[in-house]
This record gives sequence, C-alpha cells and structure tokens, in this order.
Amino acid sequence: MTQQSPAQHVEPDTAAAVALTQELVRLRTVNARDAVEIEAPAARVVESVMRGFGWDVSVQEVAPGRPNVVGVITGTSAGRTLMFEGHTDVVTEGDPAAWSFDPFSGDIVDGRLLGRGSADMKAGVAAMIHAARAVELGGFRGRIIVGALCDEEEMMIGATAFAASPLAAGVDGVIVCEPEEGEICAISKGAMRVRIGVLGKMAHGAMPQHGRNPIPAVGRILLGLQELGEQIAAGLGSHEYLGEFYLTPTVVQAGTIEQINVIPAVASIAVDIRSIPGADHGAVVHLIRRLTEQITDEAGLGSKIEVLVDRPVVDTPHGAPVVAALAAAHLDITGQQPVFGGVPGTTDGTILSRDAGLSTVVYGPGGKWIAHQVDEFVAVSQIEEATRVYARAAQLFLAEET
Repeated sequence: MTQQSPAQHVEPDTAAAVALTQELVRLRTVNARDAVEIEAPAARVVESVMRGFGWDVSVQEVAPGRPNVVGVITGTSAGRTLMFEGHTDVVTEGDPAAWSFDPFSGDIVDGRLLGRGSADMKAGVAAMIHAARAVELGGFRGRIIVGALCDEEEMMIGATAFAASPLAAGVDGVIVCEPEEGEICAISKGAMRVRIGVLGKMAHGAMPQHGRNPIPAVGRILLGLQELGEQIAAGLGSHEYLGEFYLTPTVVQAGTIEQINVIPAVASIAVDIRSIPGADHGAVVHLIRRLTEQITDEAGLGSKIEVLVDRPVVDTPHGAPVVAALAAAHLDITGQQPVFGGVPGTTDGTILSRDAGLSTVVYGPGGKWIAHQVDEFVAVSQIEEATRVYARAAQLFLAEET
C-alpha cells in the first residue's frame, strides 16, 4: 500500500459509542408490517448525533415512517470515498416472557450490553458513527459516507434506495457493520424466497368429490423439496467460508382454522433458499417448478411459482482495497491476525453490490449466531474494539493512493 499519514491520530470516543448503542437499543424499532413507524425513532437519534458533529446529513423517507439517514463528511482534499453502513430496524423480540431480561433494556451487566438489536446491529451503527467522527477530527482526504438505512430485516428497501442514489456512484468501498464477532467476511451467501401456490377447487368437507383438495399435494411437494435440497447440496459440496447450500420450507398455508368443513381452493408453501458459489438460481427455480408441476398435474391441480426475492452470492476478493485495509486495521488494533469468514445470510451489502456494483465487506461487533435469538447481547469490549478498528480501517483506506 502507498499511504499518507493522517494529520493526527484521534482516539475514538468508545464510551460515547457504547452509550449510543444503549440509547438505540431502548427504542423498539421492530420491523413489523402493521407498525405506523418502524425505524423513525432510531433515525431521529442518529440524525441528531450526525448533525451535532456538523456533518452534511440527508434524510430520505423510503416509505412512511421508514427513513434512511445518511451523513457525508468531506476531507481536506480529493481522494477515495469510504462508506460505513448499518441498519436501524430489528426483528421481533417474540414472547418477552422467554427473555431473562427486558428485551429493550439496553442495560450493561457483567460487561454485556443487553437487548434486542444490541448485536444486530445497533452496536455496529453506534461504532461506525463514532469511528467516522474520530477520523474526521484527525484529518483525512476523500469522503466518508455513514449510512443508517431502513428495512434490512425484510425487503431491504433502504439499501435499494441508496444504491439508486447519486451518492452510491462515488463509493469506492463499503464496510457493512453487521455482527461477525471479529471475522472479516468478504463473502456472503445468496438468497431466494420462493412461494409455491397449489391451486385446487373449493368444496364442502362433506362432499369432497365436488372439489380438488390441494393439501395432499402440498405434503408430497414438501417431501420432494427435502430430497431436492439434499441433492443440490450434495452436488455443490461445502464451501470453505459459507458451508452448505440450504433449501428450507418455512411457511405452509391452506384454509383457515375457523372453516374446518371447507376444502380450500389454494394452498401455498414458502421456501427459503441460501446459496453458495456454483448454485445457479435460475436452475434451482426450474427444478422447483418441475417438481411442483409433476405432482400437481398428477393430482389434477394447478400451480404457480413466484420468486419473491433473488439475491446473489457476494464475493469480494481478499485483495480488494477495502478488505485489505480492514484486515490491516484488525491486526493493528487487536494484535491478532485477521480471521476470514462468510456471512450465512444476506446483508444490505448484498444489495449495494448487486444494484450499485460496490465493493463490500462485512465486519462488526457481536456474535455471528446471536442475532434473532432471545437474550441477545453484545460485549461492551467488542463495541470498543470495533470502533477502533473501523477508525483505523478508514485511515488506511483513505490514505492510500487511488
């Protein structure tokens, strides 16, 4: 790397990053479809912090009550543009009685900051904001974009909107601040969500001969999907960082419990597919369609296949500048050689890569497997460490000659 030292080193305010994490966790920004507003309370806090630093801040309401907050910091001279990215929505806490503490407490107990969204990913959002502030105070060239986006946990409309914006065109590298427990994840699984509709004919339960019941066909399709998933996984093998291909039925719907005496006209299966390099998404959908049509044709039924989500595998080379800067920063701050891994799900980085062609890498505080579980927490020490690593990575990335 050809590097120029920043004007001075400014230690990030890690205490402020921890306090901001607490403040954000205490806001229930659950991604629920019936909510009047979701991310807005957290977005207002983030916007206030960014404006308090004097950053150029834009707020885009991607959907009602669902804003993206983007802060831009301009350096002393022209250079690269680095983006830090995180999301402000969280998944449901489920049954609060299943938790051993208040799901939105934000309290710190025995070095752990507790609550839904603490790891996924309000700690990452707080860390990236205060890391960017430290780099700004130390002096740098180029630009830093700090994006706190909406709707990562569902359709990623926030990332989609940012990818289509003029700002995205100038970004040279993105650090997605999702919880990976210190692993540098330059590769992420692809994902598809597919809905299979089985079309029958409604009839009275006492006179099934007058209808065509889709439910028995659903049972056969479920068995076929299991076998299909196993066959595809066996053909692809296990990936070094991502593990195996998964094809998982997640939702089955047919009729209503209030109408036990009615044969439903339609039954459906939702399928969650997680792919690895070598998996052809189009070919997978073709196999699902062929399986479904074979079974429904034999039963005298119709069928409909819908691809609801199609996100590719993201594979950024380890030698890409943003990955190399992050790896060097991890070594500088922790004193340990970086460990490379893979993201088992998809992140906003998937959309930024797919739609805007951006070079992305995922790295952040919190356990990789704690997300979406009860008793979610993040270690305070990991928030502090990630804030320092982000700041150092930005210094290295922005100091390098383009």
